[in-house]
Amino acid sequence: MSGTAQLNDELLHAKSPFELRVHLGRGVPDSDVRSALATGDMGFLHSFTTGSTVDGPGVRVVAWTTGCQFRCLYCHNPDTWNMSNGIPITLGKATEELHKYRTGLKVMAGGFTLSGGEPLMQDRFAVRLLTAVHAMGIHTALDTNGSLGARLTDAELGEIDLVLLDIKNWDEQRHRRLTGMEVGPVLDFARRLAKLKRPMWVRYVFVPGWSDDARNISQLARFAASLGNVERVDVLPFHQMGRFKWKELKLSYALDDVQPPARETIEHACALFRAEGLKAY
Repeated sequence: MSGTAQLNDELLHAKSPFELRVHLGRGVPDSDVRSALATGDMGFLHSFTTGSTVDGPGVRVVAWTTGCQFRCLYCHNPDTWNMSNGIPITLGKATEELHKYRTGLKVMAGGFTLSGGEPLMQDRFAVRLLTAVHAMGIHTALDTNGSLGARLTDAELGEIDLVLLDIKNWDEQRHRRLTGMEVGPVLDFARRLAKLKRPMWVRYVFVPGWSDDARNISQLARFAASLGNVERVDVLPFHQMGRFKWKELKLSYALDDVQPPARETIEHACALFRAEGLKAY
């Protein structure tokens, strides 16, 4: 495990989540991986990044997990799909690292966001890390596609100050085309958060030709507004910053010719959410 500790120290921080990282957990025995998933004593991270202002309120530290069951066509971090690409890090080491930022995060009205990949692929590590950070008095946020939300108890959700729920599409077929997975569990998780009155931001990636249908956006807006716990909606414009990763990983990339949407197009999508009484940006 000394090699693991060295990896943690050398590679823990990235300048941005767009760095390509592979095979960093390849040497961890399968038995250790299974134990880590069951206990949360160890997790697998792409990296930590600091100074984010787009992953929750204020200025934030973000930990990016590896492992994801979605295969989003527009994913800018396909290197996070496989857990073995992540840096193996003990819960104690991750908590210690975040402890360094506690004062600054409080001063800047920021906090800690656990993102991915899909953090709930490592649900025990996610819960234990978020709980430890919450105990420091740091605002906690979970960025998730929501499909594995049933893995968390109501009490565990209480340790999370904010859920950033990525809803890829309202329409079942379009969601399946975009992600390879069903939208039902995502919407069920949203309803559960509403019932528990847990604060939530909805995140919607706007991809020309794929998730730009005004009727579907309006339906999603009505659903989000009906929940009563959605504090804001972030309409995120598609970009090509992760395209190079698909090429490097020799993955077939379906969106090679898709251009990022114009600002006025994003504003129109925001207006559809605002028409339902939601704050949208």
